Amino acid sequence: MPKMSHAMSDDQVASELKKMTAFINQEALEKAREIHIKADEEFAIEKSKLVRQETSTIDSTYAKRFKQASMSQQITRSTLANKTRIKVLSARQELLDDLFEKARGKLEGYSKDKGKYERMCKGLILEGLYALNEDKVEVRARKKDYDVVRKAIEGAKKEYEEKLGREVQVELDEKNPQPEGSPGGVSIVGTGGKIDINNTLDERLKLLETDALPMVRTTLFGKNQNRKFYD
Repeated sequence: MPKMSHAMSDDQVASELKKMTAFINQEALEKAREIHIKADEEFAIEKSKLVRQETSTIDSTYAKRFKQASMSQQITRSTLANKTRIKVLSARQELLDDLFEKARGKLEGYSKDKGKYERMCKGLILEGLYALNEDKVEVRARKKDYDVVRKAIEGAKKEYEEKLGREVQVELDEKNPQPEGSPGGVSIVGTGGKIDINNTLDERLKLLETDALPMVRTTLFGKNQNRKFYD
């Protein structure tokens, strides 16, 4: 007996097509959802990577700029400190120069008191006699001081001979007077004019500027905190 084939009606075909279409649409939606989720994950990963890279770049740039700013600040501080130090040193030097200049301006007044000036010249001559230790020396002075210096020579000669027990010839060299513009004092010359001990007041002040300057600085400005060694 032959088999009977059952043909699908139009309604059945439409129903099957609808089911297949629905299934295909559902599969497409699921696939689209998977793609979207994967895309979001990849985006998040890439975004995190870019953020880390940019953060690292920003940190590196900030650190570099901070270091540059710190160095610039140190240089500025050092420059200002040096400028301030130079100004302080300059002001101190001006004060010292003014101090010694005022002292130089008062030198001329020392010769006005004849008694004191004679004693001072005697001491200066004695110093020269002891330093030269010769039998014959000459003394040079300003012409206007000749009378005072002659008396000073006599006093120095007497004291020298008494203390050392030996005679010395001390003469006033009137051929070579000290300049009249000099503030005073004497020069003691020995060894036939080859050795000249300059004991003029101007020269003594110059020596004082050199020898006593550290003490004057300490007196005026206090000890230098940066100095480690002292003579």
